[in-house]
Amino acid sequence: MSNIGTLRICEKGHRYYKSSDCPTCPVCEAERKPNDQFLEVLSAPTRRALEGKGITTPEQLKDYSEKEILDLHGMGKSAMQTLHGILLARGYSFKQ
Repeated sequence: MSNIGTLRICEKGHRYYKSSDCPTCPVCEAERKPNDQFLEVLSAPTRRALEGKGITTPEQLKDYSEKEILDLHGMGKSAMQTLHGILLARGYSFKQ
């Protein structure tokens, strides 16, 4: 039998199971998913990492180096490929 995790209840009363230490409620996360062409294509961990740094547009993202973004919790190879593509499509790149 697989381990579905520990039952948790968020501040809003949503009940969910998590097998990791991540405190994020999946119901709350789905409710706050942005309707924005930049942020909506990103995974929730990537989006939270950027938002936590105050980055909500490609114009803001281009002001950071690739290393600075990779150092954020929630960033990985897949996220970086997506971010490179977003910047490239707008004629931007990461700060050198």
